[in-house]
Amino acid sequence: MYKMIVTDLDETLLNDEKHVSEKDKEAIDSLKNVRFAVASGRGFVSIQEVLKEIGLYDKENTYSISLNGAIITENKNNRIIHCDYMPYEKAEKIFRIGVGLDTCIHVYTPYMTYVWNLTEEERIYVNGRIELTPMESDDISFLKNDRIMKILFVNTDMDYLHRLRKELDLEDEYAITFSANRYLEFNNPGVNKGDGLHKLCEILDIDISQSIAAGDSLNDREILKEAGLSIGVANAVAQIRDVCDVILESDNNHSPMSEIIDRFIRKEDHY
Repeated sequence: MYKMIVTDLDETLLNDEKHVSEKDKEAIDSLKNVRFAVASGRGFVSIQEVLKEIGLYDKENTYSISLNGAIITENKNNRIIHCDYMPYEKAEKIFRIGVGLDTCIHVYTPYMTYVWNLTEEERIYVNGRIELTPMESDDISFLKNDRIMKILFVNTDMDYLHRLRKELDLEDEYAITFSANRYLEFNNPGVNKGDGLHKLCEILDIDISQSIAAGDSLNDREILKEAGLSIGVANAVAQIRDVCDVILESDNNHSPMSEIIDRFIRKEDHY
């Protein structure tokens, strides 16, 4: 008996127009005894419009996992109930590496996303997803007393990003993953969506075996490994398919949540 569905957003729940299909909205709304939560690499501030679409905006006793598991919030008032941020020195170190590579860099705090060296291509890609605040210089000392949750480098050459990860050899210092076929992401060690799922299950007193997780990208790998039922959408990247129990017939443009709910919730008569 499954008690919770947790889904990634971009390229999973959201279609290419960055919205939830009407069919998926209806399926989510019809859930009665099964919780629905999101787990995104984005910050919780940037997912508010999605929460409105699926009826979870500012709703008490509903939850979101964001920034790859670094933050868990109750959607009501965006109350932070778990927060795992980098020491400033570690954040500054990885930022300096990115500056040296002359790459576009995102720097995430709980409430803001700053960007250095923003390209037009990246501006177009994030439009409608994330509100970026351009930085005036390659100096993040103004964030020394803030909480830096995640830093990412942007490059659409994924082979390059995989080589860079290997060359940097920083696995002991950061949790490192990829997303959206364009990002190399750095969090505090131990931070990932799978750990976020464990913490959320503890908060809600749900056995993790009673959870369903859905995703498409490498930053979903850990949550898919940990969930009771792991589901990849049809457009899931090859590198996560080995940890999926099921690959859907539906991709992100063809109402994947409706398929999940039809196949794995309705048949158990949770309604």
